[in-house]
Amino acid sequence: MKTKGKPWQFFVVAVLIVVFAFTAFLGISTQYGDTTKIWVKGAQDIRFGIDIRGGVDVTFMPADGYDATDEQMAAAESVIQQRLVNLNITDNEVYTDYNKDRIIVRFPWKEGETDFNPESAIQEIGATAVLTFREGKEVDSEGKPTGVTAENIILEGKDIKSATAAVDNNANSATYGQYYVSLELNDSGKESFAEATTRLSESKGTISIWMDDTMISYPTVNSAITDGNAMITLNGSDDKTRDEAISLANKINSGALPFALTAENYSTISPSLGANSLQAMVIAGVVAFVLVALFMIANYRLPGAVAVIALLGQTAMTLAFVSGYFSVLNSFTLTLPGIAGIILAIGMGVDANVIAAERIKEEIRSGKSIDGAIRAGFDRGLAPVIDGNVTVIIVAVMLMGAFGPTDGFFARMLKPIFFAFGPSTAGTIYSFGYTLLVGVLLNFVFGVICTRVMLKGISKLKCMRNPVLYGGVKNEKTV
Repeated sequence: MKTKGKPWQFFVVAVLIVVFAFTAFLGISTQYGDTTKIWVKGAQDIRFGIDIRGGVDVTFMPADGYDATDEQMAAAESVIQQRLVNLNITDNEVYTDYNKDRIIVRFPWKEGETDFNPESAIQEIGATAVLTFREGKEVDSEGKPTGVTAENIILEGKDIKSATAAVDNNANSATYGQYYVSLELNDSGKESFAEATTRLSESKGTISIWMDDTMISYPTVNSAITDGNAMITLNGSDDKTRDEAISLANKINSGALPFALTAENYSTISPSLGANSLQAMVIAGVVAFVLVALFMIANYRLPGAVAVIALLGQTAMTLAFVSGYFSVLNSFTLTLPGIAGIILAIGMGVDANVIAAERIKEEIRSGKSIDGAIRAGFDRGLAPVIDGNVTVIIVAVMLMGAFGPTDGFFARMLKPIFFAFGPSTAGTIYSFGYTLLVGVLLNFVFGVICTRVMLKGISKLKCMRNPVLYGGVKNEKTV
């Protein structure tokens, strides 16, 4: 940052920020007839959380006080996740508290939903799953079993004793290193399974596995299995295959659950209430930005105006990280506390500029030249900016680790700290920590680097060399 400023630096950076902000807020899309093609996602494409969109927050527990094992709770979680997928509710949160045998589920209203019955949805999601092993894999146009597959049920959930994901460690095996699911059958299913596998092994037929009316797997029968112990081999040895094996084992176990799930409690949020809250938060954000901009320009003049341009870029970039503007990053679910984090970041975003502008004003009034004052202002103001932002980053990371998903990046990275918190329903706090963290990190990019480049550039224009524009006194001599 010791290079001399050029006037074009200001114009190039300012134009790039304005263009980026325009696309980040409005997005880029094309309309062809009734089809809309989204090229770049904007603010209107942000995924909103339950507290904005409306939805249901429900806690499931085993009925009749049944003391479930961790494996059984994991299987029950798989049932709920499969049900949510079947209902086309993909924007959901499912947490399992193994210590208290609780499964916390949060899911939003469907898009455009006007008449939604939360009780029936809860009953549908928490109902006991029906697991079946069927001959073949014939399905109708809706993907449901038909023909031989519908008529020939080989096993039911009660016939499965356990399913376990494992990896083949036998170096002499043809499937060495591959993941598989080990099945152990109850006596009630051994005979029918032996008959089916003996018959189907001759033609290399298949036995499909169904969760309700959804086919979750269809392994090929390679040999007769008469002892009640089967192996479903997955072709692969990577992490993705391991996760598939674990998921399949959990789903199979869910069909053999010895308990039903009951809704301990639930709460609902009206979509209209969330929409009103969103409108209020957006207005608050716009007002906060305008007030901060007026304060910066009134108190720090030209450095303040440059800081406002940088702040616009910071706000737009924060929204870009939320909306899915960058195709390599998935969109993030934004909640009301998340919007509060953005508003808070707006106030904190000018912190670096306030410190630098005050330093510049002091240096000019002490007799330094404009170039020397700008250089000294940013150099001397950098240390306190770093200290202040690092402390906020620590807090944001703690919020994301403690109140986010247990398989999240920060939760895994700092597992010895966060394991005590257990599964959390406070996804809204996680959203707050995310937007706050992104905003503070972007403060280094826009509040320090971009502002410095723009200010050094514009200060080279002859019309911008008046000390008054930087907080000095009119016609004050500088050295």
